[in-house]
Amino acid sequence: MVLHYSRLSEKDRRQYAAIEAIKLGWGGITYICKVLGITRDTVSQGIKELQALIEDPTSADTTRQRRSGGGRKKN
Repeated sequence: MVLHYSRLSEKDRRQYAAIEAIKLGWGGITYICKVLGITRDTVSQGIKELQALIEDPTSADTTRQRRSGGGRKKN
């Protein structure tokens, strides 16, 4: 699981962690956070992204990894 996770993009990592946590059910978020070494916020964001895809499948932006303005600032 960890090897596969490490090869994903940032967005895909969040969504993969969310899927695994949801599959586990109660306590899944805590378990996935410990196994993958990530925060609850990361998994929660992944869950929100997946819910948005369910509500509107055409909203998937496959070209961007981060929101506009996200990431490091240019000097």
